[in-house]
Amino acid sequence: MTIANGKFLLQGPEDAGITILLAHGAGAPMDSASMNAAAGALAERNIRVARFEFAYMASRRSSGLRKPPPRAETLKDEYLAAITEFGATGPLIIGGKSMGGRVASMIADELYAAGKIAGLLCLGYPFHPPGKPENLRTAHLAELKTPALICQGTRDEFGTREEVARYVLSDAIEIVWLEDGDHDLKPRKAVSGFTTADHLRTVAETVRAWGAGLGNRKAPD
Repeated sequence: MTIANGKFLLQGPEDAGITILLAHGAGAPMDSASMNAAAGALAERNIRVARFEFAYMASRRSSGLRKPPPRAETLKDEYLAAITEFGATGPLIIGGKSMGGRVASMIADELYAAGKIAGLLCLGYPFHPPGKPENLRTAHLAELKTPALICQGTRDEFGTREEVARYVLSDAIEIVWLEDGDHDLKPRKAVSGFTTADHLRTVAETVRAWGAGLGNRKAPD
């Protein structure tokens, strides 16, 4: 069951050992089909999931006008404010879909060092804009200290498996590759033999196991 609580959509048990706060991608809201499916899969594995929207996306709902999204760097303060407003009482993982995960990755280390978050989860990280592999968005990921899990489709146009293999990424980052998945983690069943549901189960099971081990990691001095 999805429960609306102010600006947040909540799923999963209230007494879950892990809570994940997710932001949406650049072009679709927090209740898009892909966000609904991912949050549902995580909640089914007894993970508490909270979703929120940046102000520009909330404005689209009220005005009906589809303005371009702002630069990801300008949304950091909004994400920090959402964390404060949400007020998690237990271990918190931040992240999101595409741009939402990118914004979370920009604020993660400061929060992790302060003991405010346990990790970072990115669902389809936008390593570069589609068709522009030279415009990398990875500089800060080379020195990332926060334990991070990136769930990425092997044919994601924002960063394929072959492309990402050439990047310099922090050892704190783990990547789970989903065969033939696109930016929404959707595979072509006729090509891969997998369905979207298969991949989301893999994501949820991986996140649950990864999240359970975060308590054994300590923030760097």
